[in-house]
Amino acid sequence: MPLIAIAVAALAVGFEQLVQSRYGPMGIIAFVALSIGIKAKNTTIGGVGAVILVMLLAQSG
Repeated sequence: MPLIAIAVAALAVGFEQLVQSRYGPMGIIAFVALSIGIKAKNTTIGGVGAVILVMLLAQSG
């Protein structure tokens, strides 16, 4: 069980670094808002984070 938790944490940190390097501070803000929204089961905050991430993805593509 601890090995799975460490692997998940490493993947989350790696994804966060990828978002930051590619989309800058706004990507981190969106990722944090999405994470907080999911953990707190708050659809408003999660939705705002998701919309910002989608807008950043659409802008770069």
